[in-house]
Amino acid sequence: MKLFITGISTDVGKTIASAIIVEALEADYWKPIQAGDLDNSDSHKIKSYISNDKTFIHENRYQLQTPASPHLAAERDGITIDLKQIAAPKTKNHLVIEGAGGVFVPLNSNDCVIDLIQADYKVIVVSRHYLGSINHTLLTIEALKNRKIKIAGIIFSGDKNESSETMILNKTGIKCIGRIEQEPFFDQTVIQEYADLFRENLLSLQDNRI
Repeated sequence: MKLFITGISTDVGKTIASAIIVEALEADYWKPIQAGDLDNSDSHKIKSYISNDKTFIHENRYQLQTPASPHLAAERDGITIDLKQIAAPKTKNHLVIEGAGGVFVPLNSNDCVIDLIQADYKVIVVSRHYLGSINHTLLTIEALKNRKIKIAGIIFSGDKNESSETMILNKTGIKCIGRIEQEPFFDQTVIQEYADLFRENLLSLQDNRI
């Protein structure tokens, strides 16, 4: 099973969600494009958050120096991101793939993050509540549906907003995999606690009934 983790925007909790999913499934992890923070990348963070010994963290296909939109970071590095050069690593394990920002973050003059999503991926959308987040969540899901991309579920991150969550779930019919509270910190223990909570819902995604 290949799960692609995308957010409704930047800084909504994709990496924490990815760590929880990786730990719950003891899955491999891969972030195709890392822009900036190369010494403390999302791959480094995942490694520090998980405690199982089965996960393999695959190398980024592109490691860009500038913490910016991938198209700009690549331009400053003097390269162009080429989707033909990005292929999921081969593994017999589950694979968690983390995107960059939202689905329409540009990678080059033609392609966006959504163009990374392959036919055999199932997408998990991470949503965080802020003014405008219902719109951003619904637009993200609408875009994925328009491309006939499989949406496995949604994870809510941060302070609970029951009204917003109910609205989103009712309008989309998407399954809620779980919610991640606004914790004071995240470490291996906290990640493991959420992994235990999410595991059953995540394992059910192996079915094709989504």
